[in-house]
Amino acid sequence: MQTLQIKISKTDFQKYNLRSKEIKFTDLVDLISREYARKALLECNEIAEQEGFSEMTMDEINAEIKAIRDAKTHS
Repeated sequence: MQTLQIKISKTDFQKYNLRSKEIKFTDLVDLISREYARKALLECNEIAEQEGFSEMTMDEINAEIKAIRDAKTHS
């Protein structure tokens, strides 16, 4: 196994919820990926609210999905 030393700010250390100064690379990638996913989800929620999608019922959402799928199969 190789060792890689990375310097990280205290803010980022806390932001990514790092608990130890030693961490496996795969765990670091997972933590960073989760943070990017969290940010993307928040951004999607913001867009949904701005566009009025957050007001849609589950039936309306399913109808939209069905319409798109039907259009793809008939084109």
